[in-house]
Amino acid sequence: MSRRDAVYARQSVEKKDSLSLSGQLDLCRRAAGERELAVYQDAGYSGKNTDRPAFQKLMRDVQAGQIAAIYVYRLDRFSRSVADFGQLWQVLQAHQVEFVSVSENFDTSTPMGRAMLHIIMVFAQLERETIAQRVRDNYYRRAALGAWPGGPAPFGFSNGRAVGRDGRLAPALVPDENAALVRRIFAEYAAEGMSLSGLAKKLTGEGIPAPRRAVWDSVTLSRLLHNPAYVMADEQVRLHYLGQGVEVTSPPEAFDGVHGVLLVGKREANARKYTKTENHRASVLNSVGIVPSPLFLAVQAKLAHNRQVGNSGKGKHTWLSGLLKCAKCGYSLSVVADKSYRYLVCSGRYNMNRCDAAIHVKLAELEAVVQTEIEKLLAQCPREPVVPKPEEDSYTQRLLELDRRAERLMDAFAESEDLPASYLQKALGKIEKEREALRQAQRREAGRVPLPEKLVFSELSFEEKKTVAAQFIRRIEVAEDSAEIIWAV
Repeated sequence: MSRRDAVYARQSVEKKDSLSLSGQLDLCRRAAGERELAVYQDAGYSGKNTDRPAFQKLMRDVQAGQIAAIYVYRLDRFSRSVADFGQLWQVLQAHQVEFVSVSENFDTSTPMGRAMLHIIMVFAQLERETIAQRVRDNYYRRAALGAWPGGPAPFGFSNGRAVGRDGRLAPALVPDENAALVRRIFAEYAAEGMSLSGLAKKLTGEGIPAPRRAVWDSVTLSRLLHNPAYVMADEQVRLHYLGQGVEVTSPPEAFDGVHGVLLVGKREANARKYTKTENHRASVLNSVGIVPSPLFLAVQAKLAHNRQVGNSGKGKHTWLSGLLKCAKCGYSLSVVADKSYRYLVCSGRYNMNRCDAAIHVKLAELEAVVQTEIEKLLAQCPREPVVPKPEEDSYTQRLLELDRRAERLMDAFAESEDLPASYLQKALGKIEKEREALRQAQRREAGRVPLPEKLVFSELSFEEKKTVAAQFIRRIEVAEDSAEIIWAV
């Protein structure tokens, strides 16, 4: 098979100061002279990773031995990550593919060209990381001044402008026609006996559309109810977030019982935005809230209680709990048992009638396949620490008890008019010191855990299997008669 030369072009977004795809292709064709070039181009894709359709097609053709040389307008059109390019360059070398950057005037057929390539890649990544840091810094600065940092407005708000704490007009949230519905959602969920799923069915049954979709579900409601932008934040709200370990950047006087709160912070890809608030910052917005503080805090208490109660028996049917998703609609799968075996059903189909996937996958068969694949991975990691059983982890139990103490203090403060705020802050500070001491002791103890020669997955307990599976697997997408494991490693 004869090999051909290729040209690759990429443009993330249309900008006046960036060279268009056609311009990149023209310059590469001029540099190639009489050579005929196969064209690969990606429009609307960032260069920070390799998840680009045309790029992936090009690399498949490289590995198939079909490409002799690759022309690019500039190196960062190909990759802006040193780590990514290091791996890509190994692939290109293995298949004897030349690499030519037209504007930077080098090619990898010469030693100088190869040296220049790596130098330029270092600076390309440095530029990307510098830009990202500037964006983050600006985001936090705007949030600290009370401005809405941008992006779509939460349901019940529209994007507008208002005066910030620096006295200047800044982006803000403005209540819209859905604000009354938001207040109703908070009030109805706070009522005794109302659940997230029950409220979702009620709203959907009334024909009320959800944000960006036709029907409501528990996830949508949970995100809405956790969002502090809705609260008319007062001192009790400030103490609520201080008790959760949130860094409150606004002064106490900013919690005036009128304005909402913005909660920002970096989170892991699989972490929940509002329920995991470690290393987050809370700032009072220049936007007015629409939900009274007592109602908002009552909802937060109910959400926290239901989360603790729900987690106690969650996933008792399978150690794959939380990982199983419908490949068609993305909703979680539930386990249904009959007299002979347990099987999986789509919650989007059976709870909300919004999915037509008829899944026919037996749970036991799926668990067996996943276990085999995990054992293959474990075989590559022969020395793994012993996974402690949750019921035997005294540190975890003591940390949970500290959380319950903090919640009881918050509840007592909310119900009492005589309990001073200074006492609450002092008590919460003491709890936090105890929590940190326990965490340090837990880390020291973990360092003394013996390492066995091999972690045998089949010999682990149910809870241990759940822990290991969650470390290796991001999700499992189950179709009607098949499943695909999306690995986290």
